[in-house]
Amino acid sequence: MLPPWLKTKLPSGENYERIKALLSQHKLHTVCEEARCPNVAECWGGGTATFMVLGDTCTRGCRFCSVASALRLPEPDSQEPTHLAQTIADLQLDYVVITTVCRDDLPDQGALHIARCVREVLDLNPKLLLEILIQDFRGDKKLLSMVVNANAHATARGLESRTGTADEDPQASPGPRPTVVAHNLETVERLTPLVRDRRATYRQSLEVLRTLKDIRPEVKTKSSLMLGLGETEDELESAFRDLRRAGVDILTLGQYLRPSSEPRHLSVHRFVPPQEFNLYGDVARDMGFLYVASGPFVRSSYRAGELFLKGLLTQAPNHYTLGGTPCR
Repeated sequence: MLPPWLKTKLPSGENYERIKALLSQHKLHTVCEEARCPNVAECWGGGTATFMVLGDTCTRGCRFCSVASALRLPEPDSQEPTHLAQTIADLQLDYVVITTVCRDDLPDQGALHIARCVREVLDLNPKLLLEILIQDFRGDKKLLSMVVNANAHATARGLESRTGTADEDPQASPGPRPTVVAHNLETVERLTPLVRDRRATYRQSLEVLRTLKDIRPEVKTKSSLMLGLGETEDELESAFRDLRRAGVDILTLGQYLRPSSEPRHLSVHRFVPPQEFNLYGDVARDMGFLYVASGPFVRSSYRAGELFLKGLLTQAPNHYTLGGTPCR
């Protein structure tokens, strides 16, 4: 039985129906639906959504996730970048999150497709603040660079074999680029082998986050942790420190909720009360994160475009104001 603080309203309203209709029209997916996010009513009702590209099925099988998985999937929809850009324009959004399933079946793991999505979205919506939530690309720095720099003109060299990787075109200038790049650590180090697919490791995710900062020092990096899986306070604080050492700017903390009663989905170890989330949020802020969202319903993309965060992102690079105090 769920505790009282984990009750939310059913999705409804004019904006919700409008977004749902447009997504269906353009054959797009949202993580709001695929991951059964508890905030769908709040976000869609407010006219925002997190779009999921590269299909609605993942090649990995993390035990916390409701997204379907398979080893081999259809080729990416070549029209998806165009449809996505037009849908965002039709919705007149000013902050958008694009996330993706893992595509280990593709030679470039979907990096070129994501770069094209970013470029087309920002070409058509130049004032948009864009956040992308990416997979680990198995730590491949070329693929991470292609996505972060929105290099939609990468060469096809190396893509002929299933084990090849894409190369960026050295003559191509970076496209319009995302403001925030997120990659989720998901849980503490001890629980990672239990919670995440075996191809996703704790240390690899930290290295991905470090690499993102190396590629684009000015980018705001973001990560998320789920609570209620059996982690301890010391383990959480250790994860916070690891994320800060990796240069992560933004952290979200939320309650793990079991997507279904299927054996592949982990049971909830504990429902963490709101007061504890507040305490963990304070601990993280004291460690120097620029922005922390911590609460039972918080998810990686939760209220990503709220005014405070938008204000932080539109200030001068490397200079932010938190609680009236300049931070560098």
